[in-house]
Parts: sequence; structure tokens; C-alpha cells
Amino acid sequence: MSIKGLEMIGPHHVCVLYVATAGLQGPLMGSDEQEIVLLIYVIVDVIQNKIVGVQQYPIRPQTADVNENILSEQLTSESVLTDELIKSAGRQLEDALTEFDTYCNSLHIDPHNAGFRLVTDGQLPLRQCLHPEACRKEFDLPLYYSMFHDLRKEVARFCAKNDEVPQGVPEMVECLELKPESENEFYKKEAKDMVNVVQRLILDGHRFDSLETVHLTLEPGICSKDDEIDNNCVVRARGLPWQSSDQDIAKFFRGLNVAKGGVALCLSAQGRRNGEALVRFSSQEHRDMALKRHKHHIGTRYIEVYRASGDDFLSVAGGSSCEAQAFLSRGAAVIVRMRGLPYDCTAKQVLDFFASGENSCAVVDGNEGVLFVRKPDGRATGDAFVLFAQETDAPKALSKHRESIGSRYIELFRSTTAEVQQVLNRSMDPKTYETPSPLIAQLPQVPLLPQHIITSGTRKDCIRLRGLPYEAQVEHILDFLGDYAKNIVFQGVHMVYNASGQPSGEAFIQMDTEQSAYVTAQQKHHRYMIFGKKQRYIEVFQCSGEDMNLVLTGGIPASVSPAKAAPALLSPGGNIIPTPFHPGANFPGYGPVQIAATPMGPRQFLPPPMPQIIYWPYPSPPVSPTNYYPTMPPPGALQQQQPQQMIPPECVGMQQLAPMPAIDARLMSDGIPRQDDKIRQNFGPNQYVEIML
Repeated sequence: MSIKGLEMIGPHHVCVLYVATAGLQGPLMGSDEQEIVLLIYVIVDVIQNKIVGVQQYPIRPQTADVNENILSEQLTSESVLTDELIKSAGRQLEDALTEFDTYCNSLHIDPHNAGFRLVTDGQLPLRQCLHPEACRKEFDLPLYYSMFHDLRKEVARFCAKNDEVPQGVPEMVECLELKPESENEFYKKEAKDMVNVVQRLILDGHRFDSLETVHLTLEPGICSKDDEIDNNCVVRARGLPWQSSDQDIAKFFRGLNVAKGGVALCLSAQGRRNGEALVRFSSQEHRDMALKRHKHHIGTRYIEVYRASGDDFLSVAGGSSCEAQAFLSRGAAVIVRMRGLPYDCTAKQVLDFFASGENSCAVVDGNEGVLFVRKPDGRATGDAFVLFAQETDAPKALSKHRESIGSRYIELFRSTTAEVQQVLNRSMDPKTYETPSPLIAQLPQVPLLPQHIITSGTRKDCIRLRGLPYEAQVEHILDFLGDYAKNIVFQGVHMVYNASGQPSGEAFIQMDTEQSAYVTAQQKHHRYMIFGKKQRYIEVFQCSGEDMNLVLTGGIPASVSPAKAAPALLSPGGNIIPTPFHPGANFPGYGPVQIAATPMGPRQFLPPPMPQIIYWPYPSPPVSPTNYYPTMPPPGALQQQQPQQMIPPECVGMQQLAPMPAIDARLMSDGIPRQDDKIRQNFGPNQYVEIML
């Protein structure tokens, strides 16, 4: 067998590495966080084009002691692996890696030498499986696992088809016109096909000089607002623990190459971390692999990963402050954020703070390594950023968390270059310190209806939905309820929004009877709502009008409970808004509203609701009137008001009549004595009396 190009520049040994996990295989391998169950190593001498070593290691996953069935049906159908083999012959992943090192030494091959290279079937075996699992299990991989050759790209380069990269071992075999392996000397025959492909490339003089690298550390970097960022390289991670640092997020994406300064922690309006981050990767290929880590875990928390744009990243990480650029360009390895400083604190006090005690550490460049955050007028905000030279300084500096400067204790957090830019951008923006206008002022002008039109009383003829997708609208709720939606009263769906105008994931629905509300709650509780690709289970509870109003009015109870109020003697006027209420010029496009609801109880003489509820018909508006009102004073602080009658809309413009004495219109059986005959009054001939049986 002749070999072309013996003078080739490249590795003297290539090691074909085949990896299989207990779950999904192929293009989705690693996306389900399943553990590795098989490692196959085949070492090929490049000079002689000869196999010089073979090792196969079944790996015992940590779930083997808990789960009876370990392997997926896909893996068992494509290999000779069985659950019994994994449990009996499997070893721990870290032990298998150590055994391979020992085996290489027995062959007098140094795997740490630059002439030894791993070859894998694509990017997933190392980037999506081995590196993330080693990070989760908290052990370090040997450095030679951070450099490898992607066999798919090598075949595409050999065939001069860089735009048509093979998507698996069968396509590589077909591209090189090889015969698929029929004998199964390995646990998976694809491993033998990969060896045949490698030997064919070596035979034809191909050079393995296109090296892939895995970045193990996050490098700092400064981002300017004028930078151009590829929209196909950014993701948004949501659900992060609030104490997560940029290093923690980089570990979550271990195996993928994050760009310099590519982790930007998002801050809330109050300047605190909100559990989100924008991450910028070195290429679209790595961004696409990051999206496959959607709902992977940091500890017990699952993290959501979505696409984002370059503008999203710049809005958080981009800076325009020359002071920040000069501060961040000092080459420090660690940035610590200080919060709660005295307003008159000096840089010298900060230096003394970190230099004192057992865990003393030096600040980079003395006073120049301290950056105070100030308002546009130069006043201090109580925040500062401090630079440290070595990574080993980080635990020492953070150990001083909640120690004091003067009479104030100081909070310390590890920070990032993006957070420095974001905080300074906000601190210098005058809009940051403006008092936000109340939410109710942002609502469009619509007719105001009395709150009692929605519902009241202790009758449990309402249901409360909790856990709705934030994107859900009224029509989605109606689809979720199905046939039970027929029992909803007209305009009886009320979406609940928070004080920021964002959906709260709750809704209240008025049903026509208590029985309808009970049956709906029983049948739909913990049922799933399908919304696009999302599947959320919804909590459904039966509740009363009082419960509903308590939430819709921000927790302000009525001054008189309907259950305790004395029976009113005047009719409430039925359960229909009087028809003389016409839209007129003030309310264009709105006509009389009739609500087919159950009859309401006696009219309650209550103070007018605070704040007034703005009622919308289907569908709900972008900002619902049923908001929480966090700025309302507590009930005890409200000024007592005199009870008033609820005047029908058609009588609002009429002259106010003198108070009308009550009339007892109850029908009394014969023989029952009347205790109040002496105080009964006579009525004039022109007074209007309404009697209801």
C-alpha cells in the first residue's frame, strides 16, 4: 500500500474518537442532557497508515443505580450495547479517561504531544457531550480534548465541497465511494466506518491541518456601541440564578466558543440582575449548538435559551463612556462590584477595605483601579467597580461581602465588562431618575363603567386561571375551556396585568352559575394549554366575585362587605344596564352593554371604587384595566367617604333630588304584628316609588 505525501505536515498519530450517549443520537445528540455510555478509541499511525491501538469503554452513568432502563431504544437498535452490559462492565467516565491515558503510555505514545490529534464525527461528541458532562461532574479533561479535527469538514475539504458538509458517517462513506462496514467488531459499526474514512484520506495524501479548538476560559473584552455584531451569533439565556456571574454562564455553555467579553448580564430597572443574559458566540455554528441547550440545567434550575440579535447585545453590553473604556482597558482578570458605599466614600477607603484583614488583596493600579458610579450631576450613587489582577484574588475579595466601611455594610458581587458599561450608561442617563408616570395615564380614553357591573358578592360563580403563557389572549382561553366556554357571561373574561403592563399569567372568568364554575374548575384544573410549541398546565380555581375584585382593585376591600350589609329595600334595577345609556358624542363606537349574568343581590351602598376600573370588551387591550395597583395606600390610610347611591347613567346629568325616605314594601302575613307602625312615614303625591316582588 503506497502512501502519497509522506512529507505531509500534521499529526503523526490520529485517534478516532467515537462517543454515544444513553439518549438521542445523530444531530440531536447531547440536546437531552443524557450521560455518555460509550467511548471508542482507535489510534492510527499516520506515517504507516496502520491501526496501532484500539480501546472500547462502556461507561456506567450515574442514573444506572436508579433507573432500570438506561439506554434509549435508538441506541440499542443501532448497537450491541445492552443495559446489563453497561451495569456490569461499565466504569465511571473519569476512570475511563484515565485508563486511556495509561494505555497510550503503554504504547509509548504521548497523547499530550502536539503530534497526537483526536478525530470526531462532527462537533457534537466533544462540544455537546464530553465537555459539558465533565463540567457538570466537576472534573477537568486533559488538554488534548480541547483540540480535535472534525472529520466531516475534513472530508468536505478533501472533496472540495466546503459548502456541502456531510451530515453523518454514511454520507462520508458515500462521498469517498467506500463500502459500508458489514462486520461488527466494535460496539457500534459506525466507529469502523470512521476508521476506514480516515485511512482513505491518509492514503490519498490529505493533511489534517484544520484544527478545531475548545475555549476553556472566558476572555474579557470591551464592546462599543459602534461595533457591528452578527445577528446569527447571539442568544438570550433566561431563568439564571440571580447570583450567576459571567463565568457561571460560560460554564453552562462549556464546549462552545464564546466571543471575548461575550456574556452580558441584563439588569432590571432598579439596577439589579434579573436572571437574563445575552451571550455572543464566535460563529453561527456555535450559536446553533447553544440553542440545543434549551432547558438544560444549572443546578436544579432549567435555563431557557432563545435567539437574539446583535442590537439586543449592544443595547446591554455596548458602551460609549470614555471613562469606562479607560477603566476596562487596564487588563484586569477580575471585576468586583461594590454596592451600598457611603456617598462620601473615597478611593483610599476602598483600597484600605480590601487590604485589611486576613484575606487581603491589592487593587490594580491603586486609585485608578476604582471606578465610582455617579449621576449626571456628579452625585454618588453608592456603587463602585474595582479591578484585581489575578483570578485567585476573586475569592479573597468576595470574602469581604457585608463587611463595613464606616457605619455601612458593603455588598460585593463579581461583575463583568458588560455590566460596567450597562451601569454607567444608565447612571448618566437623566431619564433613569425621572419618576415614572402612572400606568393608568397611559391607557386610551374609553368609557368608564361602574365596578359593580363586573361582579360582586360571595357567590362562587367565577373561576381563576393561573399559569397562563404570557402570550395567551382571550381566544386561547376560550379554546382551552372548550365546551365550558359556553357558560361564560357576556364580556366575562378579564386578563390580569402587572403594574408594568405585562401579562401576569392570570385571568378571571365570570360563569353563568355556581355549578358551571364548579364543574369547569373540576374538569380543567391542571389540564394542559397548547400554545405554539409550548405546553403549560393551568391551575383553575373556583372563586367568588369578592375574591375577583380583591385582586382587580389591588387588594383594597370594600368598606362594607356585601355579606354583612343590611338588606336594602330598594330594587337593584335588575341585571341589565338600563337601556337609556347611549354612547352619544362622548363615547363613539360604544353601545348599550347587556350582561346575561345571574341576578345580583340587593344593591350595596358603597364608596366609589378606587381606582376606577376601565372595562374592555373582547378582546382584551394590550394593557388590561384589571391591573394590580402597587402604589395604592393601605385601606386604613384611605379617607372615609359617605355612602352614596349608585345613580344610573341616564340620571347623571339630572338635578340632584332631595334624599328620598325608604319605604317598607315587604308583604306581611296576616296576624304578624308590625313593630314600626309608629315611625312609618307618609309620602308626597309626586314621589316615585319602586316596589319589587
